[in-house]
Amino acid sequence: MKHGNEAPVGLAVPLDPSLETLLARLEKLSLEPRFSSQRQVALERALRPYLESSGAVLLPLPEEIHLATLAMYADYYPEDGQLTLIEQLRDVITEHIPDEERRWLDPLKHSYMDLLEVLSVGTGEPVRVVSLRSIGDGTHVRVQGGEYGRGLVAGEVLLTRVVRDPDDPEQGIGRIAGSALNLSMMKARAVLDASREWERSMEIASGSFVLGEWQEFVKRYGHLLLWNFAYLRLATILDAVVHIRYRTAEGTPYLYVLALYDHLEYGFLVDGLSAMKEFEESPPPPNRPVQKDKPVRVWIQQASGYDGAEAVVARLTLTSIQLIVECDTPDRLNAVKHQLASTFGYSLHFRGESLTPPARELPEDQLTKGESPLLVVTAEEDRALIRNFLEKAYLEWSDQPLAALGGQTPRHAAAQPASRAQVEKLIDEIARDDLGMLRQGTSAFDYDVLRAHVGLL
Repeated sequence: MKHGNEAPVGLAVPLDPSLETLLARLEKLSLEPRFSSQRQVALERALRPYLESSGAVLLPLPEEIHLATLAMYADYYPEDGQLTLIEQLRDVITEHIPDEERRWLDPLKHSYMDLLEVLSVGTGEPVRVVSLRSIGDGTHVRVQGGEYGRGLVAGEVLLTRVVRDPDDPEQGIGRIAGSALNLSMMKARAVLDASREWERSMEIASGSFVLGEWQEFVKRYGHLLLWNFAYLRLATILDAVVHIRYRTAEGTPYLYVLALYDHLEYGFLVDGLSAMKEFEESPPPPNRPVQKDKPVRVWIQQASGYDGAEAVVARLTLTSIQLIVECDTPDRLNAVKHQLASTFGYSLHFRGESLTPPARELPEDQLTKGESPLLVVTAEEDRALIRNFLEKAYLEWSDQPLAALGGQTPRHAAAQPASRAQVEKLIDEIARDDLGMLRQGTSAFDYDVLRAHVGLL
């Protein structure tokens, strides 16, 4: 996994003062009540991937928001029939607009989003001119430099919008309109290819090939460049999340993937688990009272970790009435579950599982560096994870038939004088071997909840 050199860099580029004032005027106009709903439509269209991503995995970069806002000013045609913002400012006389601002209206209206390869960076302190070439159609453009140019390297690509200088239209000099995203050529090509593929699909569906010209395409659908950039960024982050290495405070793999089974055949399970070649028996948890008839027994699976050293990656804990499975990844749990099913069949009764790691917000820079992120899980986070897992596992426990109670539900059995003590003993055994108790020596779940549900309290 290589994220480091592929992470996009946002660039803030100073604007010509009169262009900056014009953009502020357009922003004010877009916020007026009669246009505010169209503003929302325009921005939601440009930033749609972030709105569609489940759980708000990632927020758009400030530069993405600024480029989306520029598209609203220059490219968006209101769905309710209003004039565009530039047309409203240019053609509807409601206030005086100084000539130094008005001269930027047409260049801004004709500007478009593009993927521009950096060909060369001029000399000077700060950089005077940056030479760019569109990877969409090969068009060359030179833009005013500045401090931002010091960080540019030939071969990189800027996702940005260039506004031609109204004072120098013949020389092809332009200005970056305030924001740019610096991409590697590989990322830029991926954005370009995905956008072109969308264009081809739309043309085939409509039977019209009117979008063949790159500049016409990005003028009308430049927001697709933002979409495909966002999709790549989201994919990078999600890939990094999948590869997060969860560790305990001691540095061992954190076994956050859990499953719980009920059973009634302790001896049969001991024999079967002892025969599994992938697992070896391990000493039981320390500081546990020794049970003579059905003691807690543990089997572990070891594998090479990220650092190459052998480490426990799965653990099977057999108690008098339950089997607890702990793994480091969902894939490993899936393999273990299949093995248990083929070995024990209906001797195990599935109670529930948890595949969700501890909730933790990580800065994006930790998710886009060149190695898998490392997350150390605290004892408090571990207890919370176990508690949530057991709460779900026991959510309907009181009303489910249990083999340990002869097929009765705990609620029904607790209501019968002859079996009430049996329910009390069953809950006591479950509480004694609570997963939190086995891991940390303190119970993670309040078993009075179960007692209250079945009518023992």
